[in-house]
Amino acid sequence: MNVLAWQSILTEEATDFLAELVNRFLLPRNGLLLERQLQQQKIDAGELPDFISETASIRNADWKIRGIPADLQDRRVEITGPVERKMIINALNANMKVFMADFEDSLSPSWEKVIDGQLNLRDAVRGTISYVNDEGKIYQLKPNPAVLICRVRGLHLPEKHVTWQGEAIPGGLFDFALYFYHNYQALLAKGSGPYFYLPKLQSWREAAWWSEVFSYTEDRFNVPRGTIKATVLIETLPAVFQMDEILHALRDHIVGLNCGRWDYIFSYIKTLKNHADRVLPDRQSVTMEKPFLNAYSRYSRRKRALKRFIFPAGRWRRMRI
Repeated sequence: MNVLAWQSILTEEATDFLAELVNRFLLPRNGLLLERQLQQQKIDAGELPDFISETASIRNADWKIRGIPADLQDRRVEITGPVERKMIINALNANMKVFMADFEDSLSPSWEKVIDGQLNLRDAVRGTISYVNDEGKIYQLKPNPAVLICRVRGLHLPEKHVTWQGEAIPGGLFDFALYFYHNYQALLAKGSGPYFYLPKLQSWREAAWWSEVFSYTEDRFNVPRGTIKATVLIETLPAVFQMDEILHALRDHIVGLNCGRWDYIFSYIKTLKNHADRVLPDRQSVTMEKPFLNAYSRYSRRKRALKRFIFPAGRWRRMRI
């Protein structure tokens, strides 16, 4: 790794901002992970996930999210892939609406790859990204690239290379802080914004945690409320029963929900591992037409129009490249 490039990402100002976030939000995040463990213990003992009675007023009330930016209103086709340099260029140049640059599932989070990913995204936002392969072929951005969204790591994933009081910090905070700090001004200047995907959420309280992170950041950098926008992946079984609450908790920042089929199937198996009557067939047979998957993807359509905005499976194609 080029030392100067590495230093251009981990600047004093950027790391100061990261330190603020960690100092303020690490302990609440740890509490959320403990809540996950306690909830799983109840399910292991025989309970099944269900809707929350104390939040019924949110599910039944009439409310709206803050709004959706113009460049996020057409998302019929999205591409997702890791934050590798050539991949980013090809994805942004493809005939697609959105590229979701992934620090999570599709990236092995070595220190070099994580920092290189931040460098690559910074160059992509500024339009200066390029790549030359071993044969000398040059890859550069074309005019009017796809909209860029950054997927940060889930709450449960640490960044072991950075510690606070002897504890590895949340990988998602690391990804968010550096991407926002280095790119929000350039993104806003070209009519877009700092957009994020939030994976693996399991409860509305976790969504509320992210909302507090976003609002704190907006206040710190003196940008309007709702500048930071997020799409939440509904890919865990517990989250299915709290979709309204997740939207409500993130109502200042959310633009939609997206279904993550494979992760949802995995979460179903993991969550209900002690329930012998919940065994699934081979995953190739578990398609979105199956009742439990179809119901989860279309749950929001039973609500009144415009309470919130959901992207069910089939509304777009999402391709991993």
